[in-house]
Amino acid sequence: MKIALAQINQTVGDFQKNVEKICLFINRARDQNVNLIVFPELAVTGYPPKDFLDNPSFVDGNLKALEKIASSVSGISAIVGFVDKNKRPQGKLVHNAAAFIQDKKIVSVSHKSLLPTYDVFDECRYFEPAHAISTVKFMGYTLGISICEDIWNDEEFWMRPLYEKDPIEDLISKGADVIINISSSPFAVGKHDKIRLRMLIHDAIKYKVPFVYVNQVGGNDDLVFDGNSTVINSEGKLIAQAAAFEEDLMVVDIENPTIQAQPKAHTHIESVHKALIMGLRDYVTKCCFKKVIVGLSGGIDSAVTAALAVESLGRDNVIGILMPSQFSSRGSIDDAVKLAQNVGITYKVIPIKDIFETYQHTLKQEFKGRPFDIAEENLQARIRGNILMALSNKYGYLVLTTGNKSELAVGYCTLYGDMSGGLALISDVPKTMVYELARYINREGEIIPQNSIDKPPSAELKPNQFDQDILPPYDILDGILKAYVEDAKSISEIISMGFDEKIVREIIKKVNRNEYKRRQAAPGIKVTSKAFGSGRRMPIAHNYMC
Repeated sequence: MKIALAQINQTVGDFQKNVEKICLFINRARDQNVNLIVFPELAVTGYPPKDFLDNPSFVDGNLKALEKIASSVSGISAIVGFVDKNKRPQGKLVHNAAAFIQDKKIVSVSHKSLLPTYDVFDECRYFEPAHAISTVKFMGYTLGISICEDIWNDEEFWMRPLYEKDPIEDLISKGADVIINISSSPFAVGKHDKIRLRMLIHDAIKYKVPFVYVNQVGGNDDLVFDGNSTVINSEGKLIAQAAAFEEDLMVVDIENPTIQAQPKAHTHIESVHKALIMGLRDYVTKCCFKKVIVGLSGGIDSAVTAALAVESLGRDNVIGILMPSQFSSRGSIDDAVKLAQNVGITYKVIPIKDIFETYQHTLKQEFKGRPFDIAEENLQARIRGNILMALSNKYGYLVLTTGNKSELAVGYCTLYGDMSGGLALISDVPKTMVYELARYINREGEIIPQNSIDKPPSAELKPNQFDQDILPPYDILDGILKAYVEDAKSISEIISMGFDEKIVREIIKKVNRNEYKRRQAAPGIKVTSKAFGSGRRMPIAHNYMC
């Protein structure tokens, strides 16, 4: 039995293009004499469709799209993820489902049993869980069809399973001799190698059956799906793995499961680099933009953002804007110009000195007797944000904000200033990882000016200002932030890791106090295990210190 793993990049709600792509992959697989082609979770609708699922016309549109797909399935069989209606008189209105299609007919439908509600997931909000589990007979095999989370609950693999039942165990008990899992599993650095593969290998060995895992690829809003669709044989050996961060059609013969050539393994920083490039490209194209603008300061964050944008969209679709004030150093301006020249983008210089002085004059009476402080500093950031947004409005460009995760965590950013924009590309990238990305981007020659990497980071909103005037060194800050935000450790646990108690308490206080800023931030691309936004829902008004 030859199985094709169709790793595709869908757009949420674009039924016409999603159907066209699915049919294209079906035809490609048929040309290779494939018996069964398998598509990702919710392949028809795209993932995640969110509150579109509450719209009856959306659900009906997805069912009509599935009918079109079924009509093209001849000379091959297919498993396609879609949204099915719940035919019972109680419960949620829809199921997360997989259709088994043969000879232009939907011969069986499997429903998702386990509905995640942690991190970025909220499936209990929409879906009714499966009421029954059954297998499918095909070419002498008994197929156990499962959907994403259904494979993530083995009690031997997980220290604390989240659900009482294990759908895979149920499928095995019903005679399944091949497990097929269709997924839309988002990327996080290290997730595939450290968790997914280990889990699939463990289950294959435990049940002594092959596991076929098909994952979505591409970016949808803040999520990036890395693909890496995988086949594990009944002995727990990795037989084949599809490409990471690109569409792929991988064919495997289950009866003769010879080990195929494996794609090049990616380091963590390579994976993050690819995720950001794909996430940006899909965000821009799926939101119908063509060009982006980036405010260039000469610092490492804006330089990395611009370089990633060029790799993702091409130099002709990226515009750099330099907005120096009287506090901008000559070196920073030179670094910004050099970066623009290195990546080959158009850049414009719009000084803000006169605008800033006008603001100061206008507010002179209101600010009388008060020293120059954060109010004047933030005025400069807001002037720059207004200029970028004006250009966005005039020309239809998408503004990329350039703040990193470390800054967003502690509020070292300005609402309606440097936070203004449509996408916060590196907002889930800690500052220390920004430096790693810069060095990776420069792996074959200088693109990010070395001075932008070497010089102490500064917002340059007043004379002799440096980030470390009010923040600890970034390696310390990022260590504390990872422990608190991503690993959910308490103050005492973080202190026991060797961090200074006073610094720990100050940083956690800043994180908690600045939730209101993050609630108003542009969406970012999730690359770590816990990103700000939909994956971390914290109250703004509270008085809790862990």
